[in-house]
Order: sequence, then C-alpha cells, then structure tokens
Amino acid sequence: MINATRDMKNNILFLVVLTFLLVHHVSGQTSFDPDKKFLEARDLALEGKREEAISLGLKIVEQYPGYSDVWILLGRVNAWEGRYDSASVYFEKAIEQSPDYADAYNGYLDNLFWGEQYEKAQEVLARAEKQFGSNLPQGLTYRKSRLYYYREEYEEALDIAENLYEKNADIDGLLSYVTNLKRHTRNSAVGMTADYDSFQGEITPWNTYSLYARTRLGFMGSVIARATHSYRFEATGTQYEIDAYPSLGKNSYAYVNVGFSNASFFPEYRFGTSIYWSLPKAFEFDIGYRHLKFSEITHILTASVGKYTGNWWLNLRANHVPSSSGGSISGNLQARYYFKGAEDYLMVQFSTGVSPDEEDRDFQSQLLDSYRGRVGYQQLWTPRWMGYAFLGYSYDELSPGNYRPNLNISIGTEFRF
Repeated sequence: MINATRDMKNNILFLVVLTFLLVHHVSGQTSFDPDKKFLEARDLALEGKREEAISLGLKIVEQYPGYSDVWILLGRVNAWEGRYDSASVYFEKAIEQSPDYADAYNGYLDNLFWGEQYEKAQEVLARAEKQFGSNLPQGLTYRKSRLYYYREEYEEALDIAENLYEKNADIDGLLSYVTNLKRHTRNSAVGMTADYDSFQGEITPWNTYSLYARTRLGFMGSVIARATHSYRFEATGTQYEIDAYPSLGKNSYAYVNVGFSNASFFPEYRFGTSIYWSLPKAFEFDIGYRHLKFSEITHILTASVGKYTGNWWLNLRANHVPSSSGGSISGNLQARYYFKGAEDYLMVQFSTGVSPDEEDRDFQSQLLDSYRGRVGYQQLWTPRWMGYAFLGYSYDELSPGNYRPNLNISIGTEFRF
C-alpha cells in the first residue's frame, strides 16, 4: 500500500514536471519582444517588402492586440498598396484600441484622401474633433485644411494652413502647400513695376515700365495680361504678353506665355511653356521650352528643381540654347526666406548667362559671359496691397575682354480685389 502510494505520487510529480516543460516549450516558441518585431515590420515596409511587413504585423497583433502602432502600420502599408478599404479596417482597430492617439486618425485620413473618400474623411475628422475638442493636434488641423483643399474650398484651406505656418507648425512641406494654395486663391489684381538700369557711362540708362492685370478664368487658371514699355539704345518700344497657369491636377500645373512687340530689343514674338510638378518631401520640378523671334529664331530648353525646407525655398534653374556648335548653358540659383506668410520673403539670387524670362536683360546681344547677383524683399502690406524692391548687379562680357557692368533697381506694387 505504501509503495502504491509512493508510485502514485511519483506519477503525479512526473506529470506536473512534464506539463511545466511542455508549457514552457510552447511559450518559448510563441513569445517575443513586440517592440523589436514592430521595428522589423516597419523596416520591411520601408524597404518595399510590404507583404512580409503585413504578415509580421499580423503575427504581432495576434499576440498583442492592443499594440496600436502595429495596427497603424498595417493600415498605412495597405494604403500604400492601394487597398484603401482594408486599410480602413486596420485604422478602425487602432482607434478602437487607442481613441486618443492622433497618429491613428492621421493615417486614417491620409488613406481616405488617397482613396478619394472625402465624405468618409469628414466623418473621421468629426470623430477626431469630438475626441480632442479645442486641442486638435497640428497634424489633424493640417489634414482638416487638406480636406477643404480636396473639396476645392481653397479660401478655407488657406486660412487654416496660414495659421499653422504662423505658429511654426512642424509639418513637412507646409510652406510648399501654402504657396500652392495661394495660386488657387489669387483672383483678381492690377499692378505695375519699374526698372532702372545704369551702365556706368557705357551706354545711356534703360527705363522700363510694366502694367499688368490678373484674374482667374476657369480651366485656364490665373491669367495675366501685361504691357511692358521700355527706353533702350536711344529708342522706345512696347511688348504685349499674356500668361496663363492652367491646372493639370492636384499636384501639377502648366505655364503658357505668348507675346509680341514692335521694338528691336524685344522679341518680335515669343512663346513659352512649362509643366510644374509638386513632388514628395516638398520638392518641385519643372521642364519647359521658350521660343524667341528676333532677326533669327532662338530656341531655349529650361528646367528647374526646387525644395521647401523650413522657412526656405531653394531653386536651381538651367537654360540651354542649342546650336550647331553645341549651344550655351545659363544657370540661376535662387533662395527665398519666408517670414509670416507665403507673400513675405527675402530673396537672394546668383546667376550666370541670361535667362529668357528676365525681360530687363539684354538677351539679343548674345553675351559671351554674364554674372549677376540680386537681392530683394517682397511684403504683403495689407490683404489687398503688396509691394517689392530688388537691387541687382551684373557683369556682362560683350566681346573678349570687353565687359559692361550693369546696376539694376526694380520696384513694384500690386492691388488685389
């Protein structure tokens, strides 16, 4: 009897130990560090291995269903793949787990914007505003502006975006976005500019005046009519031009210019066009063509790349004039520092060669070399009045060893209505 009891105890002890070892073995196979696995899944997604990232993310939330960042990652990866409905399911899970987590709403709204589900985006935004009240995070406030933008309610979008800019909101591409909204909200205006060029006794000074009017005309976007009258080389003449900026979608627009003149120092006629793209990370790019008819026709190819970073806008432009001898290239580097809005900035510019878009320059003389520096300031004085002043100095080579200095003063003002 004693032996039987002892055997039973031994069997029970054996079963207990065996069960412990099995449980420990299974636990060792299924437990893991969720933070480490989340970082692995995120890296996979950023490396383009999105299906692997999704698979790993699902394994994480299977064991840790309250891990909101993983649900958000699953939502964003599915959104990148264009599976907007599936992404919405994951974002709903993230909000369910952490209803006061702004990143979940940010990702959800981005997904709905990409899927053009604007009514649903309005509902999600309303939920976020109810959750956060008057303390709506800047990221969500920015997306509120974006929703107005997608609905083509540009004035409302601009009011929110400018308020964020004035508060120095840390939002990538905010200045680029505000500048783009300005293009949509500028309705009508009239303005004038005056340029004075002194050549330090080499030739008589030039005086150039320009009057323009701007309005919006449907699909043509902003349309500008301009007349430029100038006194140069002991003669006077006037150039007439029309510019248009038709929209090509949410992230692209075109520039078209046509003009003619009765003056020998302006082109007999001119034509130009460019296409502009807004790119990720606050970059922008354009490529275009200019056609100038003097005594001979001049063809110019032009392209630029720009970048918004903080309060700065940096732009590098190159122009190429092809010819049988290989042609010539001119370059222009421009930097603007913006102050309280997209209309108030300090500008610094350095260039070599002559750009076809600089009408105060002597493009017809076919300068061998030209170097120019320019500084200026523009400010919106009131909601209706804007003014600017620029000072430039150029050093142009007319023939080998023969240089002509040029001091340029340019001022202008604009009234909006």
